Amino acid sequence: METSNIYLVSVKKQMLYYKTVAEKAIEQLEAEQLFISVNEDTNSIATIMNHMVGNMLSRWTDFLTSDGEKEWRTRDAEFENPTMTKEELLNNWNKGWDCFFNAINELKPEQLSQIIYIRNEGQTALDAINRQLAHYPYHIGQIVFYAKMLKKTEWNSLSIPKNKSNEYNADKFSKEKTNKHFTDDELKKLQ
Repeated sequence: METSNIYLVSVKKQMLYYKTVAEKAIEQLEAEQLFISVNEDTNSIATIMNHMVGNMLSRWTDFLTSDGEKEWRTRDAEFENPTMTKEELLNNWNKGWDCFFNAINELKPEQLSQIIYIRNEGQTALDAINRQLAHYPYHIGQIVFYAKMLKKTEWNSLSIPKNKSNEYNADKFSKEKTNKHFTDDELKKLQ
């Protein structure tokens, strides 16, 4: 498989993994906890999700043919705590992710070097993807950290549980060497 194909497959798997991690954190919370912010300068989980959706819809709608910062986007409004139900919030969240995955699924390897624009600044499609591959997990880390703080106890770990690294490594090293993406096993554990 050529490098560009491997890259696109990897991006899809990583983004699905991070989306799933966020959703598993969110599942552990009560609906009202999603809208808590501890002070004026802290975003609630719902606000972070709302921002990510706004970013996804703006960046991935007509990804190759229009500027990634759409005129219709109201970025500042994304940072106001949304007034919606948990179900509406998750529907909106999925709308953003669907936009991302649709754009990535339509992308051809030879288009990775195409110049696209974000706020009138040109970059390759590959660079724009990498930009979001850093941006979305950054916010998902915030969601997970905040969810753990809000949950306080009875947290179901989404990665290697605390003080379980040796057991995790022993299990991994007890198996034959394989060539696969790291998310293959991790996504199964999260299901």
